[in-house]
Amino acid sequence: MTHQAKQSIKRSNIEKPHCHILSFDVEEYFQVEAAAENISYAEWNSFEKRLVPMVELILQLLNEYNASATFFILGWVARYEREVINMIANAGHEIASHGMSHSMLRELTPQRFRAELEDTRKMLEDISGQPVIGFRAPTFSITHQTAWAIDILSEMGYEYDSSIFPIHHDRYGVPDAPGYVHYAIGPAGGRVLEIPPLTVRLWRRNLPIGGGGYLRILPVCLIIAALNGAEKNGQCGMIYLHPWEFDDAQPLLPMSRLNQWRHRVNLKRTEGKLRKLLEHFNFVSVSRVLNTLKVGTGTYHYGNPPKKTND
Repeated sequence: MTHQAKQSIKRSNIEKPHCHILSFDVEEYFQVEAAAENISYAEWNSFEKRLVPMVELILQLLNEYNASATFFILGWVARYEREVINMIANAGHEIASHGMSHSMLRELTPQRFRAELEDTRKMLEDISGQPVIGFRAPTFSITHQTAWAIDILSEMGYEYDSSIFPIHHDRYGVPDAPGYVHYAIGPAGGRVLEIPPLTVRLWRRNLPIGGGGYLRILPVCLIIAALNGAEKNGQCGMIYLHPWEFDDAQPLLPMSRLNQWRHRVNLKRTEGKLRKLLEHFNFVSVSRVLNTLKVGTGTYHYGNPPKKTND
């Protein structure tokens, strides 16, 4: 029996939603994991900062289509580019945490992770005046091996997480995880609502479709079909992007050919594809639909080794 079959998980029985969730991971182009081998945290301040005009563009798009979004913001951005948080908050969008150092969780101890959460939340709340209740780990790096992070998020009062990508990938992913909203249970019993990025179920596996390079590569008609499918199943689809994905003029970074391709492919198409999605669907922030997402939602245990739930 597979790990997934052992879980007492069910799809939400809420009524068909009339909206989907739009999110942005707010970080500079040089802070991506693909460049981490060649660009250290200490070097970040030596690079040209390009966030402000890209965030301005995104906010204009959202205003044009009367949409709202959740912005998962890196603590470094709050420290060195405070105006970005002010712009987003003043436009009425949700502020959430993306950690401080953009380190994958496998590179952090639980103690350092907790400290980063505390420091980032304080800065974001002080600047925005909003409570920070959501988190997304850099590079979707909550896995069975780092499931201790779920317990810490629960302990610190976070209401939701969007860090678990239910796919196979060379850097991240929990392929046996549900592809829909559920309560993630950590090894110590901590509980937090998990909102995974949009996937489609095909050939008995989850395939990524709802953001980042996947959104830039795939035809927009497939993403529209996936969102329509999520609606039919009573789910809100989660779309994610980064401000740097709207910046096709960004400088080249020292990285491998594969990573260079992953990072830059179809950057010129990002804005047009997002426009198409905004034309077809009503997008909102997580906070707008959080209470609805909690209704009728099952549970799923994470950890190494995974545990069976009795819910």
